[in-house]
Amino acid sequence: MKKKRTLSELQTSILGDNEENLFTNKPIEEEESENEEENEKNVAEESESDYSGLGEDEDSDSDDSMLGEEDDSDGEEVEEKEEKSSEQTQHTEKDKETSDVVAKINEKLEKQTEDNDNDTSDEEDSRNTVGNIPMQWYEDFPHIGYDLDGKKIAKPIRNNDELDKFLDKMDNPEYWKTIHDKTTGRDHVLTEEELSLVNRVQRGSFYDAKYDPHEPYVDFFTNEKMLHPINNAPAHKRSFTPSMVEKRKVGKLVHAIKMGWLKVGKSKQDDEEQIKFYDLWADVNDDKKSHSELARQKMHIPAPKPALPGHEASYNPPPEYLPSQEEIDQWKEDDPEDRKFDFIPGKYDALRRVPQYPKFIQERFARCLDLYLCPRQRKMKFNVNPDDLIPDLPKPRDLRPFPTVQALCYRGHQAMVRTISVDTTGQWLASGSDDGIVRIWEVQTARCVRELKVDEKEAIKCISWCPNASVCLLAITVDAKIIILNPYIGDRLVAQATDSLLQSYEPNEEEEEQSGSKSEKSNSLIPPWKSVETGLEYQDGYRLVITHPKAVSKVTWHAKGDYFAATVPNNSNAQVFLHQLTKRRSQNPFSKCKGAVQSVLFHPNRPFFFVATQKYVRVYNLVKQQLSKKLLSNAKWISSISIHPGGDNLIVGSYDCRLSWFDMDLSSKPYRTMRYHKRAIRACCFHRKYPLFASAGDDGSIVVSHGMVYSDLMQNPLIVPVKVLKGHKVDRNLGVLDCCFHPHQPWIFSSAADNTIRLFS
Repeated sequence: MKKKRTLSELQTSILGDNEENLFTNKPIEEEESENEEENEKNVAEESESDYSGLGEDEDSDSDDSMLGEEDDSDGEEVEEKEEKSSEQTQHTEKDKETSDVVAKINEKLEKQTEDNDNDTSDEEDSRNTVGNIPMQWYEDFPHIGYDLDGKKIAKPIRNNDELDKFLDKMDNPEYWKTIHDKTTGRDHVLTEEELSLVNRVQRGSFYDAKYDPHEPYVDFFTNEKMLHPINNAPAHKRSFTPSMVEKRKVGKLVHAIKMGWLKVGKSKQDDEEQIKFYDLWADVNDDKKSHSELARQKMHIPAPKPALPGHEASYNPPPEYLPSQEEIDQWKEDDPEDRKFDFIPGKYDALRRVPQYPKFIQERFARCLDLYLCPRQRKMKFNVNPDDLIPDLPKPRDLRPFPTVQALCYRGHQAMVRTISVDTTGQWLASGSDDGIVRIWEVQTARCVRELKVDEKEAIKCISWCPNASVCLLAITVDAKIIILNPYIGDRLVAQATDSLLQSYEPNEEEEEQSGSKSEKSNSLIPPWKSVETGLEYQDGYRLVITHPKAVSKVTWHAKGDYFAATVPNNSNAQVFLHQLTKRRSQNPFSKCKGAVQSVLFHPNRPFFFVATQKYVRVYNLVKQQLSKKLLSNAKWISSISIHPGGDNLIVGSYDCRLSWFDMDLSSKPYRTMRYHKRAIRACCFHRKYPLFASAGDDGSIVVSHGMVYSDLMQNPLIVPVKVLKGHKVDRNLGVLDCCFHPHQPWIFSSAADNTIRLFS
């Protein structure tokens, strides 16, 4: 057992020479053991002393020696009386000293206890010197760290299970503010100051509660006028003397002027000879500008800013902005001006994985071209009622009759049906497909009346009935041949009259000599005519065969049925041939063909001939043999043309999804351009009796429109789309390939790549 520390020991430990021991980190137990050894030595020395000399003990500060001297002085009565007065004074002085010592001891003990109670985190860290390391490393060891002397600090015993924790939580009122210190392994109860600090940190307040962030600012430097300057040093001498550096620079400039290296003034002639460059975007004062510059500045129009990128331009856009595979395929098929975006949005998980934009240089170059090449015009803003911009069109139900629903479907072809044609009576329908078979259908019943295998290797490009009702003839184009066929259907008298008409032909001697010779104007071979009179071909209906230099794409009849024209593309200057049936003659009307001919057409009433190239439609007068008019279609590639029965209006379909209506009496440019199809337009046609026209495209739809042409030349045509007919399937990116109206009824026939023919009524 350790002995209790006496008053003298406390006095010597606190107020003695080793007063700084209070501020050391030594444990109290070690100090007590050291002081005990010193006390034992002092007791041994005191037992050997005589206690007779009080003068020597007066200098000592121990109270035990003073008490011993008082006990020994009882035997000496004589000396007591003499020294009684001096001892009383000494006792009073020593009582004061002891009271002062006790007060100081109490103060320092209180400070020491406060410091021990209010240990900071730094002092806690000094107890366990492992440093800032994960305490999980000591989970498998019996100690938790090391103290300053390098001794192991044992782990506190914590065998509390979940039940003990629950009971502690229910019984201990300070459980909510108790935390576990991993460095010491003990539980610590947060004080009020620590709780207030945690609350301030959670609220985002300052660490110190006494700090006021909104205290008034004290302008201590310029608030009050100062009587004395901050620095009253006298000015340096060099501030009054000329600068030597400037003197050297001036000397160099003077020497350069003397040597002629530097010219001080420039003549006016040099300024006039120099070329003046103007900065369009520079800000110059109006006083220095001339009248022309001011006028040009007023007319200056700033360049439009490029559109800002949206969510689709992000490297990690939302999923709704990412296109599907079908949308990507559609984007690749569309023209660049029809695309919604110039790029395909993509998704990357990190910005460093985004590849380089491949069109960056092209887009910057196009932007530079737009800035200095594209003209800009200032447009005045008008307050226009939006209702005035929308034309007052009649309702579609007031424009009936027109085809609305599918009535019949003609099935039987094994390949896509490229061409169809209806005879003048409206009873028979002829069709040709890629399998080389021509089928003739009865319109009312969709029954196949006749089937002719023309050529198994070549496709039937075009088929057309003769518009003359007195004969029964069908023109078929296969490769480089045009076959005139008598199908022998319908009225037999008409079929026999047709054969008798063809057999009555007698060639002249001059025509026989010219057959097979070269045309002087066109320098090309005239297609030879071959008459079929016997054999299997005659039984199939073959009557005439005309062989051309290259493949024939289209054939079209004149309204009277005697002439028909053939289009032979890629045949240099001989791309159009005119044939006469009764005289069996052929001719090339053009010595030179300007462009690739796509289609040809006869005027229904006048001697005009329409020739459509890729971008233009030329109208020739056959009587005067000269160009009458040139129509600009504003299309990239014309696919088909059709003329109104009146002869003054023309529609032109193109592969860039545009259908243009031309009023030839009005202008050479389109009166109306319609874009109702999403893909290329393959065919267009007019109705002979009703004010209807239609267009068919690769999107699998047929757009039927009302087109009324008035006899009053001052009134413009009325064009109203009335119906979109759908029923065909798109196969291999091909939809409806051909369409034609019934000659008497408001019906329309269509053939498509799905091997079917459909009738809409």
